[in-house]
Amino acid sequence: MLIVAAVVVVAALAGMVASTPVLALLLVIAGGLVVLRRQELMLFVILFAALLVPIQINTGTDVALNVTALLVPATAILWFLSMILNGRISFLPSRLNRPLFVFLIAGLFSLLIGLVLWDPAVPRSSHFILVMLAQWAIVAFSAIALLLTANLVRSERLLRRLTFVFLLVGGTLALLTVLPGLGAALQLHRLLTVAFIRAPLWVLLAALSGGQLLFNQGLALRWRIYCLLVIATSLVYCFLLQRAVVSNWLGVMVVLFMLAWLRWKKLRPLAVLLIILLLATGILLPAVYEFAGGEAEWDESGGSRLALIGRVLEMTWRHNPITGLGPAAYRPYGFVEPLHYGNALWWEPRISSHNNYVDLFAHFGMVGLAIFVWFAAETARLGLNLRARYTDGFAAGYVNAMVAAGAGSLVIMLLADWILPFVYNIGFDGFQASVLVWLFMGGLVALDNTGEGGHSYD
Repeated sequence: MLIVAAVVVVAALAGMVASTPVLALLLVIAGGLVVLRRQELMLFVILFAALLVPIQINTGTDVALNVTALLVPATAILWFLSMILNGRISFLPSRLNRPLFVFLIAGLFSLLIGLVLWDPAVPRSSHFILVMLAQWAIVAFSAIALLLTANLVRSERLLRRLTFVFLLVGGTLALLTVLPGLGAALQLHRLLTVAFIRAPLWVLLAALSGGQLLFNQGLALRWRIYCLLVIATSLVYCFLLQRAVVSNWLGVMVVLFMLAWLRWKKLRPLAVLLIILLLATGILLPAVYEFAGGEAEWDESGGSRLALIGRVLEMTWRHNPITGLGPAAYRPYGFVEPLHYGNALWWEPRISSHNNYVDLFAHFGMVGLAIFVWFAAETARLGLNLRARYTDGFAAGYVNAMVAAGAGSLVIMLLADWILPFVYNIGFDGFQASVLVWLFMGGLVALDNTGEGGHSYD
């Protein structure tokens, strides 16, 4: 009776001030009450937002936010509220927890030390600390995304649904963008986020579809055909339509090679022998170099990228190689001295290293970079251990897919800030693609705590 009375009162009050914002507010409140009890539903919301909500939010600084970047911490808050209401705050056990938390704490220390040791000869704006916090937030939100999937996905069935929803939505939209003229006719550019032009999305699509195709023996025929179609779409987009973007086709190539390596053990010696022969005969590297654009591409961007990397490394090593300059701090440091490249002189260089490892060194120093390597090693170890536990079915396809996606991600990090975006380069726009990789990496922890041999709480 109380519920009925409350509904009547709310309906009467809302009717007096009926408007679109009031309706939206009521829907948000209702949705919040639902996800407070079922926070795992927010994983699907984050997924859809990363793919289909291209809304930018101005912050008054050079850094713009988007809905995806806001949904991740909002979901974490709902999750903590739920744990508080249940009287217990805890994280599922995982070998990834410690390096993730240490990495975030080290990032905050780098921020504080960077401010304390800031070179007075380097000017910075009064609100630059907000930019530094935004850079740290990208790292924190990425880690939170992994922890959300790890702790909210409490069954293999839910992880399977999340995976196939991503494959169905992401794969179909990717196909529509690749088909000649269809994407323009449907005006998909108004609907899709920039995730569809970012390397992490294509790495993840190729990995998850290839993993299910090669390792899930019980996969239905219609899904096998669909996964083949998604892989074909990834190949067409990366190797034909966007051949100039090396990160795309190199990431997908690494993923497919890793999946084949994991699937066919007997072919591994032959593959190693073939690679050695191609290297020894001088065929492989020149072929890859020419496919990537050759001298023209090197003159356009390759050499200049090395110059930018050299400047970032030099600045960081000169001022503080141990804990770095602080998150995003190398941008104002780069303004101080003009950058020479060839016959050109850049008076106020807006420097970006276009390399995730160099960025991590500049942001967090050797300490932060070492902790990230620790995290990557623990993730690889977890994935390889899970391969021994899951040898068939969806879980086997998923585990092998994420091992391959991890390898692909580590490679494309060499070519740009794809996985931990730099706020002044790929930024929160790129986070809409990179967060998907972090979300699905969390699925490895979820599988480790469910099913046979895990800590099932279903």
